[in-house]
Amino acid sequence: MTDKPAPTEADAAWRNFVRTFLAVFAGGAVLLYLFIALIDPYDDVAFSLPMDRRIVSISQRHVYPQIVRSRRFDSLIVGTSTGRLLDPELLNESFGARFANLAMDSATAWEQKKMLELFMRDAGPPKALIVAIDAVWCGADADRQRITFRGFPDWLYDSNPWNDYLYLFNSPTLEIAGRLTGYHLGLYPERVRYDGYQVFVPPEAEYDLAQARRHIWGNRTPQLPPDLPLPALSPEERQALSFPALAWLDAGLAAMPASSTKILAFMPVHIAAQPWPGTRAAAIEGECKARIADIARARGATVIDWRIASPLTSNDANYWDNLHYRVPVATRLARQLGALAMGEDAGDGSYRLTVR
Repeated sequence: MTDKPAPTEADAAWRNFVRTFLAVFAGGAVLLYLFIALIDPYDDVAFSLPMDRRIVSISQRHVYPQIVRSRRFDSLIVGTSTGRLLDPELLNESFGARFANLAMDSATAWEQKKMLELFMRDAGPPKALIVAIDAVWCGADADRQRITFRGFPDWLYDSNPWNDYLYLFNSPTLEIAGRLTGYHLGLYPERVRYDGYQVFVPPEAEYDLAQARRHIWGNRTPQLPPDLPLPALSPEERQALSFPALAWLDAGLAAMPASSTKILAFMPVHIAAQPWPGTRAAAIEGECKARIADIARARGATVIDWRIASPLTSNDANYWDNLHYRVPVATRLARQLGALAMGEDAGDGSYRLTVR
């Protein structure tokens, strides 16, 4: 048997280098993990520094749960980006509440359901709930298309804070922890107001109607919709229609006490984004609206429908694109919601008060 050659000085040096590298790498990883856990940018783990955790990230699905768990708010708005411009501070006085706007960009109905469930569990039954209804609630595939390409951090929405330690060590969380540290050092700004409100559209001073019209209509010719009735659906066609997300909406409202104010508000997307009158798509949306109205009647909710052809939704100057209205419009909507809470009805033709 051939004897193994004796280790050379180069071999020993290499082994020492590997040991040192692994020790430094492991030690650095441990230090980074401890830094993330102590900063706790999502305000969700048990052992972290007692500090004010402002929202320094635009990753809404990750940071909004901390707004809920702060228990600073007793009411909430859920929805997609079409509801994000509703300013909680304009609603608080009218409703006698402390609102958080937890609407998220491209939020699916399932994600909105998860947000409401989190609020119910960690903050208690809301004093008031506004669901900014969008087309996602009427999707036939809502039960299959539950999340978007952004992903969804289920671990931040469950009832077990201990499993969150398994998901902290990653570069996005490290980046947010660094931003939060920078905020406390005066080096990084707060990105979103702590009640979730953010003006995410460009400044009003930059508004350009010609450019907005290109975003609204694309290659289509601007036109007003015809005044046509919804095409009739046969009983068999209506029965065949499936809106799986409405079962989640019904269950969420049913879980709330009768004392809670519940408002289902169809958001005023531009007429260019609404199903064209006289089409089957318009008839299907009409059926979905009718089922939502039935749910509202059964659960003591109010339905206000801005998703109609009106002077508001047909005026290009009210919009940045076919989904997103301007801040003055959002202010108007918030005030009308507040008026409804006070028992008033503007009756200005911009909405239909379907269920009250």
